[in-house]
Amino acid sequence: MVAYVIIPGIDGSDERHWQSLWEKRWGASAVRIAPASWSRPDLPDWVAAIQAAHETASRRDGRVVLVAHSLGCWAAAHWLEQARPDAVAALLVAPPDPRGPAFPREAAPTFRGLSARPLPCPSLMVASDDDPYCGPEASVSFGHGWQARAHLVEGHGHINSGSGLGDWPGGLELLRGLVDR
Repeated sequence: MVAYVIIPGIDGSDERHWQSLWEKRWGASAVRIAPASWSRPDLPDWVAAIQAAHETASRRDGRVVLVAHSLGCWAAAHWLEQARPDAVAALLVAPPDPRGPAFPREAAPTFRGLSARPLPCPSLMVASDDDPYCGPEASVSFGHGWQARAHLVEGHGHINSGSGLGDWPGGLELLRGLVDR
C-alpha cells in the first residue's frame, strides 16, 4: 500500500481536476494539504501544510508519494529539501516557471526565488509542450535540476481541469511507473 499527499497549485484543484479525481479514487489513502493561503500562497504556510499532510499519510502507510501540480511542485520540492523524509517519491506535474512572464508574482512572491535543486527521493516531472506557465525547455531544466526523470506530453496545456483530461489515465500510468521503481 501507498499513501498519497495531494499538493495542488494556487487556489487548489477543482472537482474536475485529475488530482481531485485521484483523491476520490484513493479514499482514505489520500491526504490533501490544507494551507491557509490558497489564493495568496505563502511558501512557509504551504511547507507546513505539506508536513502536516505527510505526518497524517505516514500513519496510514509507511510509503508516501507526493502528487503535486503547478505551484505545488515548488512547495513539494522545497519541503523535500528541508524535511528529507524516508520512503517518499514525488510526482511533479506542470511546474510553472518562477522567472517566466506568466508566473503569479503578485499572488505568490515567496515562491519567486526558488530554483530546482536535487531532490532526496525518486521523482518524475511531467510537463506539456504547450503549457502557458512554462516552456518545455524550462520544464526539462527543472527536471534536471531536481534530478527527476522528465516526461513531456503533447498538447495538454497546464495539465489541469481545463485540459479536459478527466482522471488522466496516462498520468496514473506514469505514477505507477514511479511507485513501482
